[in-house]
Amino acid sequence: MSDAAASGTKKPSLTYADAGVNIDAGNAFVGRIKEAVASTTRPEVIGGLGGFGGLFAANFKHMQEPVLVSSTDGVGTKLLLLQKHNRPHAAGIDAVAMCVNDIAAQAAEPLFFLDYLATGKLEGETLAGVVEGIAEACRICECSLIGGETAEMPGMYAPGHYDIGGFSVGVVDRPRIVDGSTIRDGDVMLGLASNGAHSNGYSLVRKLIETGKADLENDVLSDGTRAVDGVLAPTRLYVPAVKAMLAANIEVHGYSHITGGGMFDNIERLLPDGLAATVDISSWPVPPVFEYLLSFADVARNERYRTFNMGIGFAVILSSSEADKAEAVLKQAGETVYRIGHIHKQTGDAVTLIG
Repeated sequence: MSDAAASGTKKPSLTYADAGVNIDAGNAFVGRIKEAVASTTRPEVIGGLGGFGGLFAANFKHMQEPVLVSSTDGVGTKLLLLQKHNRPHAAGIDAVAMCVNDIAAQAAEPLFFLDYLATGKLEGETLAGVVEGIAEACRICECSLIGGETAEMPGMYAPGHYDIGGFSVGVVDRPRIVDGSTIRDGDVMLGLASNGAHSNGYSLVRKLIETGKADLENDVLSDGTRAVDGVLAPTRLYVPAVKAMLAANIEVHGYSHITGGGMFDNIERLLPDGLAATVDISSWPVPPVFEYLLSFADVARNERYRTFNMGIGFAVILSSSEADKAEAVLKQAGETVYRIGHIHKQTGDAVTLIG
């Protein structure tokens, strides 16, 4: 028997809200985001928010052998800067982009997306901004936001902080999977411009900002953009570009989403045995945001290109005979395209930078 019971002392009355979890606020939050979620709905989606699971009536009759492709990712320590500068919308876009760009790198079409949001105290305005960013990215990619989880966990996060994870499923017809296995000696590499650092390398970004005592809100990049806008620009979505390539029936041998590991690791992982890539880094301009960040410390060249995308967010490897057509299709889809390198027999490193 407890001391309180033994002494006859009246026990305090407690609710879940007293412990820091407000179920009513959670329900109100779900009601607030319903319009954003509904704006992403594809015909295959059954029902709306509120069920125990998201329902998707897949119809792949137009495919010979449909293969599902899944991806999960987060936004990393970029979130700390996004929270500091109150940019939840960008966090939502980043969460989607990091997943669907990986799916697109296998020539797959993202079908649906789910999010996981966790925070210490539910701040409806901020988290609604995250979901609205998710919805915007899903609309651009024609990918349905069919569900998610918002967890209020008192004591787990500092005030004003939250974490986000995403999960997406796509589909590709097996004969059209692009996995690098058909890359050949003589192939060329096209690079699609990035929006900035996207969602990778932000531990180094934050260290550079700290080292340079940078003032993101007041500093200006060389192109006149506010530093905070350049540093925290959301990850570019490459799904429309890949869809355009599929619609144009262009034979692609390899796609690479340039994320953690930069140009080195994300090209090497595609290459068949015996082949290597040479990348001419003088073939595209280094974006002002990287000039700004790298002005604060001496970061070796290879370290830069292994940590950051350095201006190329997505690469396309294909036959030289397809390159002109591919470049035209990608530009029509809104991409800025550069010819950045070529594939050849390996005599040294898997990926070599020149220029």
